[in-house]
Amino acid sequence: MHVFVTGGSGQTGPAVVAELIAAGHTVTGLARSDAAAARLAALGATPHRGSLDDLDSLRSGAEAADGVLHMAYGGDFSDLDDMMRRDRTAIRTLGQPLEQSGKPLVITSGTLVMPAGRVSTEKDEPDTAGIAAFRIAGERACLDFATKGVRASVIRLAPTVHGPQDHGFIPMLIATARKTGVSAYVGDGGNRWPAVHRLDAATLFRLALEKAPAGSVLHAVAESGVTMKSIAETIAEGLGLPAVSLPPDEAAGHYVSPFMAKVYGFDAPVTSAGTRQLLGWSPTRATLLEDLEHGDYLTAPAS
Repeated sequence: MHVFVTGGSGQTGPAVVAELIAAGHTVTGLARSDAAAARLAALGATPHRGSLDDLDSLRSGAEAADGVLHMAYGGDFSDLDDMMRRDRTAIRTLGQPLEQSGKPLVITSGTLVMPAGRVSTEKDEPDTAGIAAFRIAGERACLDFATKGVRASVIRLAPTVHGPQDHGFIPMLIATARKTGVSAYVGDGGNRWPAVHRLDAATLFRLALEKAPAGSVLHAVAESGVTMKSIAETIAEGLGLPAVSLPPDEAAGHYVSPFMAKVYGFDAPVTSAGTRQLLGWSPTRATLLEDLEHGDYLTAPAS
C-alpha cells in the first residue's frame, strides 16, 4: 500500500513510518520544512512539501495514495477553536479524494476526549464539554467519510505515548519537578492516565490502515489507567526529590499553566479491549513506570 502520512516527522510519526515501511508499505510524508523532509527521507519515506494549511498539497498527496494517515495537529493552543477548524478542514480535504474508493483514512485523536471518572470504551460517546472537546470535530469529520465509501477510522492515543526522546506531558512533569524541587500530584493522586509505548502505538496505526472496518473508533492504550501518584512517586525516586500532594486550588500555580494543572488532575481511564479484539492488537512493550525507571526520562539533560 502507498500511504500518504501527515505528522510523520513528529514525535510518534517516525515510529509509525518505520513500522509501515518494515511491513512492506511505501510512504509519502507531508513535510513543511527542510528538516522534516530530511527526517522522512532518512526513514525511507518520500517527502511531499506542504503543510496543513496548504490544502492543495494535502489533496494531491491523498489523490496519489492508496490510503491516508493523518497524525499532524498544531496551531496556537490559545485559540482552540482555530485549531479545531484547521484540523477539520485538513481531514475533509484528505478524505474527499478517497470517496467511493474503499481506501483507508485513519486520523488521530486522544483518549482525553472521553468522560472523566469512569472507564470508557470505544463505543462510548466523547464528552462535548470535556477537557479535549476540541478534538471531537476532527473525529466526526473523519467518521462522516465512512458513509461515503471510505474505510475511515479514528485512533485515540493515550495522553502519554512514551518511549525514548519523548517531549510530551511526562517530560513536562519532570521539568516542573526539577524546577520546583518536588514531584507533585493533585489531591490524593488517584486520578488515572492511560499509557501506550510508541512502538505499540505504531503497530496499531499499521493495523488500522490494513484492516480496520469503516467507522471504527480505536483506543491506542496499553495500560488503562496509571495513577498520577505512582507516576509522581517514580519521578521523585529517580530524581531524589520528595513526592507531595497539591490541593487542587494550588495546582494551577505549580504546573506550567492552569490548563496543564487540569490535565494532570484529570481522571481519564479507558479500555482498549474492543480494539484488541477487532484488530488482534497486543501491546508488548515496556510500561510507563518501567520506562520512567529504566528509560531516558530521568537521565536526559534538564530542559
